[in-house]
Amino acid sequence: MKRYLIFALIAGFTFITLVAYKEARPTPKAPIYKKIKHYSPYYREKRFGGFQIRSKLDDDFKEKPSNMEIFHRMEELEREWAKRHLKIVDNSVIISDENGTEVTNITIKTKKDETFLHSFFGI
Repeated sequence: MKRYLIFALIAGFTFITLVAYKEARPTPKAPIYKKIKHYSPYYREKRFGGFQIRSKLDDDFKEKPSNMEIFHRMEELEREWAKRHLKIVDNSVIISDENGTEVTNITIKTKKDETFLHSFFGI
């Protein structure tokens, strides 16, 4: 019985580690995400003990989620920003600023990009 206990513990800890790893991973992104992220006001900043989320628009904005939650919180903030500032018109994404004026126009080149925009940003 004791002989099997060590194998059961190893299997249990391995399973818990894999589940935690899967939960902490960020959502896979399409190539268009890099172009859109350039205009997003949120960015990660390295700090002692991990990362913090800062805003380019508001110097007082600072969030310090745990290392396991940082990617999920960053995605939530980007989704909120996208609902207010991204629009799909014809076959392109229009990015607007805080005043509602158009900043740029990014062409959707692949079906993967279009699917990503609908599933990730909800637009």
